[in-house]
Amino acid sequence: MSADLDLSGFTTLRLGGPATLFAECPTTQVLIDVVRLLDAARIPTLVLAGGSNLVIGDKGFDGVVVRVSNTTVSLDAGRVRVDAGAAWDEVVAQTVAAELGGLECLSGIPGSAGATPVQNVGAYGVEIGSMIERVQLLDRVTGEVRWVGPSELGLGYRTSVLKHSSDALVLATELALHTDGLSNPIRYRELASALGTDEGGRVPAAAARETVLELRRGKGMVLDPDDHDTWSAGSFFTNPVVSDESLPAVLSAIDAKLGDVSVPQYPAENGTKFSAGWLIERAGFSKGYPGENAAARLSTKHTLAVTNRGTATAEGLLTLARTVRDGVEDAFGVRLEPEPVMVNCSI
Repeated sequence: MSADLDLSGFTTLRLGGPATLFAECPTTQVLIDVVRLLDAARIPTLVLAGGSNLVIGDKGFDGVVVRVSNTTVSLDAGRVRVDAGAAWDEVVAQTVAAELGGLECLSGIPGSAGATPVQNVGAYGVEIGSMIERVQLLDRVTGEVRWVGPSELGLGYRTSVLKHSSDALVLATELALHTDGLSNPIRYRELASALGTDEGGRVPAAAARETVLELRRGKGMVLDPDDHDTWSAGSFFTNPVVSDESLPAVLSAIDAKLGDVSVPQYPAENGTKFSAGWLIERAGFSKGYPGENAAARLSTKHTLAVTNRGTATAEGLLTLARTVRDGVEDAFGVRLEPEPVMVNCSI
């Protein structure tokens, strides 16, 4: 266990102040034992794994940071069981190499496997929830370890019952994959076009993975220590869903500002989904905003990523995010919601 360890090196944003204490947990049993002990003593605890969907405040965390470092991955007859601390993209690579399909569209996503059910991670038309068979949880209220099915997780768009509560900790996840070596049906137009296939078609999982990685690199969404466009928490805002009641006013605001334009919009549960990136750009925030000398900027490749150019503070980055959020709301009446988890800070 270490004391006063700076947390910036454990997040993809490379931001965050010190932790009072830091405990590394290399196995599932050590993780269970440590968290049970801390919870019984009512010691403030922050569970940290890949740090890819996380903004830690400049003052850090006054408590014990528990690092999830269990990394076992088991493949068997179309099933994959993966410990929470395993690097997610390495898991995807292993399944594709084993000619198992299903996860290829989730290639290049940074962070750990344990975060995927919490966030119901998704990309290019695929969500992890569609492949989850069960998730192993530590109930931090009772101390019980149990497996739960997807119906108990409350999975939704980039969310689950696990996301906004610390009552349960993901220990492992089991997924059911295709054994024919083919991808999930390609449902995302950009990806289908890049693969030269029709929407709904299936292709070799390896081909889909390579194409997804290529598309993500073009948007600065594959981690690269030498590329500040990847010093981010991924997409900072979720794509907003506008209710049926609010839709006419939003479309009217877009028309008043932009004229007769084609607006990307998609049917969604409880309303119509809009592209957050499209709204951000049309509200006046271009790639690289506010300029090359800023310590925190929008990515030069993708307006949904708020990036640290190497010298940013957490508060400086959140100030930029607030400016973008408020600008979109002023322009179109749509309030963007942040995707990352905030620790000792807020937007």
